[in-house]
This record gives sequence, C-alpha cells and structure tokens, in this order.
Amino acid sequence: MAGKGEAPVPPAPRPRALVTGATGYIGGRLVPELLEAGYAVRALARTPEKLRDHPWVNRTEVLRGDVTDADSVRTAMDGVEVAYYLVHALGSGRRFEDTDRRAAEIFARQARAAGVRRIVYLGGLSPQGIPERDLSPHLRSRAEVAGILLASGVPTAVLRAAVIIGSGSASFEMLRYLTERLPVMVTPSWVRTRIQPIAVRDVLRYLVGCARLPDDVSRTFDIGGPDILTYRDMMQRYARVAGLPERLILAVPMLTPRLSSLWIGLVTPVPPGLARPLAESLRYEVVCHEHDIARHVPDPPGHPIAFDDALELALRRVRDAEVTTRWSNAAVPGAPSDPLPTDPDWAGGSLYTDRRERTVDAPPEVLWRVVEGIGGDNGWYSFPLAWAVRGWLDRLVGGVGLRRGRRDAGRLRVGDSLDFWRVEEVVPGRLLRLRAEMRLPGLAWLELTVGHDAQGRTLYGQRALFHPHGLTGHAYWWSISPFHAAVFGGMARNIAAAAAAEHHARQA
Repeated sequence: MAGKGEAPVPPAPRPRALVTGATGYIGGRLVPELLEAGYAVRALARTPEKLRDHPWVNRTEVLRGDVTDADSVRTAMDGVEVAYYLVHALGSGRRFEDTDRRAAEIFARQARAAGVRRIVYLGGLSPQGIPERDLSPHLRSRAEVAGILLASGVPTAVLRAAVIIGSGSASFEMLRYLTERLPVMVTPSWVRTRIQPIAVRDVLRYLVGCARLPDDVSRTFDIGGPDILTYRDMMQRYARVAGLPERLILAVPMLTPRLSSLWIGLVTPVPPGLARPLAESLRYEVVCHEHDIARHVPDPPGHPIAFDDALELALRRVRDAEVTTRWSNAAVPGAPSDPLPTDPDWAGGSLYTDRRERTVDAPPEVLWRVVEGIGGDNGWYSFPLAWAVRGWLDRLVGGVGLRRGRRDAGRLRVGDSLDFWRVEEVVPGRLLRLRAEMRLPGLAWLELTVGHDAQGRTLYGQRALFHPHGLTGHAYWWSISPFHAAVFGGMARNIAAAAAAEHHARQA
C-alpha cells in the first residue's frame, strides 16, 4: 500500500499466453481457462471472425495469421511468456505430415527468437515398443512435432493424451453415435485394444498448469484418466451411463483402417477423413506409463475424472445444449472462405443466384427464431428426402454430410458448423449467411434474411448463391436447377408457415 503522498504502485502486468488453434475444440476451451488463471491471452487464428461470438473474445487479443507463415508467428510471439501449440494439419491432404513439420519448425524457431519462456504442446499418446516408422501417419506426425518443439531450445512440455472425452470431442461423438445407433454391431478387431481415456476437464487443467512449470523441466508427460478400458468396454459403459440396453458387439479381423473409417463415417457425424486417423490410432494399446505430471500439477480431489463421470458430464452438456466447442469447429480443409458474395459487385466471376421472398404473418422476432433454429434436428423445411440424399452423396465422396448437426439447438454463432454448412455471418434478428462445406464443383452460400416490405409487413428473404469452378460447375448448377422450385421454394414457403404457426399458437 502506498504511504501518504506516495504514488500508488501500478499492478504487475499479467503474463501473456499465446494460443494457436483457438478456433478448435481444445483451444476454444483453453482460452477462458487461461483468462481465469490470470493470463493475458493472445489468439492466433487464420479466420479471426470465427471467434467473434465467443463470450471471451472481448478480453482477448486476436491476431490474424497462420503457423505456416513465419511473419505472422513472429508478430504473435512478441512479448509472450508461454506459447500453446494446438494445431495440426490432419485431414488437409496426403502431405499433412510435411505441413505439420514445417509449421512446428517455424513455431519453434520464432519462439526461441522471441525469448518465449515455455512452449506447451498437446500431442498423442504413442504405444510403447512400436518403432516410430511403424506408427500411423497421425501418431507419427504428432511424435515428430513433439520432437521438433523439444529441440527448440525453449523449455517445452509435451502432453500426450489418448482418447479425450468431453461434449463435442470427436472421440466422444464417435463413441456416442456408434453406441446409440447400433444395438448390434460387427466391429473391427481394435475394439479389444486397451485405451486410457481422459476427461477434457483434466486436459485443460494440465494445459493451464504447464504454463508455470520450472524452466528446467522440458519433457513429455503422459496424461490419462484413472480407467484403462478396451473400446468394447467404453461402448458398454456408455450404454449403461446413457440408460441403453447392453450392446452386442462382434469383432472381426478383416475390417482394415480404411474400411473402419468408412464404417464410422456411415454411422457417426465424424467424416472418413477424420475417422481414419482415429481408427488407425486405436489399433495400438495406448496407456500411460508414468504420471509424473502430478509432481508439477497436483491432482485435486476427484481428479483425474473417472471415465463414467466424464461421460455423465459430457452427456449433461449435450442434453442442456451447453456444448461450448465441438470437433467440427475446425474448418474443413479446402472449404471456401473468400471472396464473400457481397453486393453489388462481386469480383469472383460467374455467380448463379436463386432468390426467394415471402411475406410472413408473424412478427420479425418470431421469424428470426425459426431462421436461427434451422438445420440439425429441426431440418431444412423442405423436401427432406432431397436433403437426406444430398447428405448421403456428400459422405460417399468423403464429405461431411448432414450428421454434424448443431452445437446449440437455438443459437448460432459465427464459425459454427451446421450440418454441411458453416455459419459465416450472423446479424441477430436480420441475417444468417451459411457457407457450404459439402463437396461441390464450386463455392456456395445460403443467405436467410428477416426484414420489412414497403407496407411494413414482415418479409423473409432467401438467396442461394453458387460460383462454379469450370465447366463441371456450370453443368452442376444447370443439372440441379429444375429442383430449385421444390427445394428452395419449399424452404421459403415452409419457413414462413412455421413462423406464422408459432405466432398464432402463442396468441391462442
């Protein structure tokens, strides 16, 4: 406390933490944890707009950049004490290992040049006794990135986790849908493999705790929960926690990782491109061989969280529509982002448009609730079979299909996945713009608007926009245009009718 006549002592500046991958599943949950722990947080994101609607964004410095761009990483590292590396190029193509290697080398080099005190990396738990060259490309790349960061000259903590259980995680969604949808299943032989899952809350606790490790600690740490289970055990325990009958599970040896990924993609929302590395990783026994992290980040009572308790927590979040981040938060590789279909000038060349308008016998706020609630379990208000077939066709060619659903049943935010769309813009009460992430020979958007006509009546507006790539793209648009009246016309008509029905029901 300052004495009489003395100037008050300014508070010490908060240590700054850099989070890469803040738009992803773990990064989006880590940022508020670091803020709560007293850190000033800087987030590096390729698309900062995706973070706009997160409740913590106004307390965070957000920079546009990419870990493969040395200049943007150099800028992001300025004044940083601890740097979190939570990105990977998985699913970005056959050369994702090269991309991961290059990004890790840039990150390591720039962290050392900036005088960063510590790097923290969340990697994968590797099986013991398996040469690195024999690992799946996914695990091999994770191990290589860990080695690059540990050799950076900056003290580094590498946390190695197997299956992460939390609402919205890819592993949880895969487990959930396989168990709920298949009371009897023929499964790959990896259902007999032992795994040590960990609750996402414990992962976050360890990540935050690693920021304060002593400078002489630079190593890997295995992190896991208290239970070691086979995948078969995990499915049966999920069934029990979810109140489902016991599942009949038959393991067969002929299901290869490729066939497994197609099977997973068929039954769950996880697309084959992501399911394959998950399935390949499950071929190996992945259990922790030490718990040294507890010497530096002590486990409080009730932690690590038991598997059944982690399931209970995740299911409660799903039922209460409180899933803060999902595996699908990360962008789909190759999906369009720029240019936007702005008016009146659009510099992207040919642009096909299907435009619909309807006056609505309901107040704008009622219509907006219907618009914002579109997709997921509510569907798309037109020709359900056509939408279902389009979703199946997308999954057959490796796309995401319709099964991603929604993060929240009633509210959308920029960056959310919505079936095979991505929310690109939300202006509450006025505009919802969706960008297509299905496999298409071009770029596509769907805009839904709420406004008034010249007579002051509530007006619903709808635009489908398509920018074709080459002759195939033009042929695609003209081949489906005969169905637009049924699909897009039906959507406009049924959305208007749904809003009117809700309004009249409230007045009754």
